[in-house]
Amino acid sequence: MGAGRRMKRKQGPPEPLSEEHFARLKRKAGLPVEPVVESTKPLKKRKTAKKQTSRSQNDKKLRRVGIDFQPEHISTGDSQSDQDDELVSDTPNKLGDDFLGSDESVVDSDDETEQKKGRFVFSDDEDESDMEEQLTAANIEGLSTKLDLQLEEDREAANAEVQESALQTNLDDDRPKVLGAQGDVEEDSENAPSAELAPDLQLLRQRITDIVRVLGDFSNLAERGRSRADYTAQLLADICAYYNYSPYLAEKLYNLFTPREAFAFFEANEAPRPIVIRTNTLRTHRRDLAQALINRGVTLEPVGKWSKVGLQVFESSIPLGATPEYLAGHYILQAASSFLPVMALSPQPNERVLDMAAAPGGKTTHCAALMKNTGIIVANDPNKARAKGLIGNIHRLGAKNVIVCSYDAREFPRVMGGFDRVLLDAPCSGTGVISKDPSVKTNKTEKDFMTLPHTQKQLLLSAIDSVNHSGSGGYIVYSTCSVTVEENEQVVAYALSRRPNVRLVDTELPFGKEGFTSYMGKNFDPSLKLTRRYYPHTYNVDGFFVAKFQKTGPTVVTPRNGDSKEANYVARADTVSALVHDTSDTDGAAEADDFADFDEDEDREYMDRAKKSAMRRRGLDPKSLRKK
Repeated sequence: MGAGRRMKRKQGPPEPLSEEHFARLKRKAGLPVEPVVESTKPLKKRKTAKKQTSRSQNDKKLRRVGIDFQPEHISTGDSQSDQDDELVSDTPNKLGDDFLGSDESVVDSDDETEQKKGRFVFSDDEDESDMEEQLTAANIEGLSTKLDLQLEEDREAANAEVQESALQTNLDDDRPKVLGAQGDVEEDSENAPSAELAPDLQLLRQRITDIVRVLGDFSNLAERGRSRADYTAQLLADICAYYNYSPYLAEKLYNLFTPREAFAFFEANEAPRPIVIRTNTLRTHRRDLAQALINRGVTLEPVGKWSKVGLQVFESSIPLGATPEYLAGHYILQAASSFLPVMALSPQPNERVLDMAAAPGGKTTHCAALMKNTGIIVANDPNKARAKGLIGNIHRLGAKNVIVCSYDAREFPRVMGGFDRVLLDAPCSGTGVISKDPSVKTNKTEKDFMTLPHTQKQLLLSAIDSVNHSGSGGYIVYSTCSVTVEENEQVVAYALSRRPNVRLVDTELPFGKEGFTSYMGKNFDPSLKLTRRYYPHTYNVDGFFVAKFQKTGPTVVTPRNGDSKEANYVARADTVSALVHDTSDTDGAAEADDFADFDEDEDREYMDRAKKSAMRRRGLDPKSLRKK
C-alpha cells in the first residue's frame, strides 16, 4: 500500500551532506581544499512544485490588478537543480579519505577550545604564579612609568571636562529659564486670586530655588533682556503662593535679607521651634531637674552654653505641663529667645524692677530668680484676664517679691517711678513667631505697621521716664518678637532723639546679629550696632530684637504745641525718684530745694477720687462723702 495523500505533504528526512558541502565550508573559512571525489549517485532534484504553484497564484493576483509580471529572474526547480549540477561539476578538487585527521590545518573542536582558552585570560582560570613571573626587575620600572602616564592622561582629561562644563554654564543656552514671556509675571499675579486650580507646589519650589540661584549670581545666570526686578517680582509671587503670605508682608520681610537668606527665613518659619523649659532656681537646680525628667522618660539636653537654666526637650512620653515637677514649680515652659531680655537687663538683688508687660510671667519670675527673691518687682499688664495667669505662675514658681498691677503702661510715670531697671517687652506684630501663629502671614496690613510703632514709641518713652538715673541702675531693656525695622530700629532711634539723656549700651549677650544702621535709604545712629537681632533660620530661636539703654541724667522735656502735661508728668517722676533714693538727710530735716514741696490740693483731689471708686466697687453711694 503506497503513501497516502497526507503522507505526501509531510516533510521527509533531510538529504545527507555531501563532500561538496564540506568543500564549500572550507573555502569560506579560508582553508585549503582537497580534490572532491565525484559521486556516482545522481543528485536528487528538489521538489519545487509547491513553490511553483504559489508563484503562479501570485502571478494571477498581479494580473487581476493590472500588472503584467514577467518572471524572467525566477528560476524553476529544473534550473535550480541544473545550477547545483554545474556547481558540482565545476569543482575539480576532491576531499581525501583522511579529511578529518590527515591535514594539519583542520583543527578538532576540543583543540580549538583549548587554543581559545590560551588566547583569552579569565579571572577564575588566571594563574597568579605565571603573572608574577612576567613582572621581572627589568620591566617593572617600565610598567610603573606606563601606569603613571596613563593616570596623568586620565586626570588631565577629567580637568578638561570640568573646565568645559564650567564654561558651558556661562552660555545663554545653559542659563536657567525660569521666567516665561514678557508680562507673564504681571498676568500671573493678577490672576492668582481667581485661580480655581491649586498651584503645583513642587514646580513652585523648584522655581523659587532657581530664581534664588540666579539672583545670587545675576551677571552670569540671568537671561538676556531680564532685569533683577523681573526675577524679584516672580520670586515674591511664588513665595506668596507657596507659603501663603500676603504680598505686602512677603515684600516687607524679603527686603530684610539677601535672596538666599530670605528663602531660608521663609522656610524656617514653616518648622516649629524646639521645646525649651527654664529651670526655676528658686526651687531646684538644673542638674536635679534634668535627672528627674530623664527618669520619667524625657529626652533633653542643655539649650546651650549661653544659658545656665535652659533645657531643650527632644522627646517626652508624658505631657510636660502636667508632671509633678511642673506642678511643684521646678520649671516653666518658655521659649529660648525669652531668656535674652532678662539676661540683658541683669537685675541685681535688692533693686526695684518694673516689668511693663509682664503676662504670662516667664520674664518676671526669671527676674525674681536672678534677684533671689529680694528687692521689689512690679509686674504690670493692662489685660486683667492675662494678669490672672500671671498671678498663677508667680505663686506656682514661688516668687515672693512681686507686686501685680493692671495699668496702661503709658501712664506708669504718673503712677510710680524711681525704678532701678525697667523691662519693656512691647506688644508687636509677631513676625518673629510665625511658626507659632501662622495667621500673621495674612492678617497684618500696612495699618498695623503704622499703629504698633506709635504705641511702642509711647511705651518706650514711659519706660525711660520711670527709671532713676542715679545709683547702680538706670537701665532699660526694649525687646520685641518682631523682625521688622519699623518696630525695632526706628522706635529706638525715635527714643534717642526724644530723650537725649539716654544712650545705647552693650547688651552683653553672647550671640546675635547687629542691628541695622541703614535701611531702605534711611540712616540711623551708629550706636544701633549695639542692638541685637535673632532669626529662626540663624539660631533656631524665635525672631527677636533686644536693645539696652542707660539713663545718664534727669529728663528735660520741651512742651510741644503749648501742652505742658508731659513736662509735668516727667518732672513729678524725677522728683519721686530723687526722694526715694535720697538718704543723705539722716536727721529727718527736709532740705530747701525745688522738690521738697507738694501740692496738697491736688493730692486731696486724687485721694477723694480713689475713695469714691472704692465705694462704688463695694456698692456704696459715693455722694455720702459730701454729706460728711
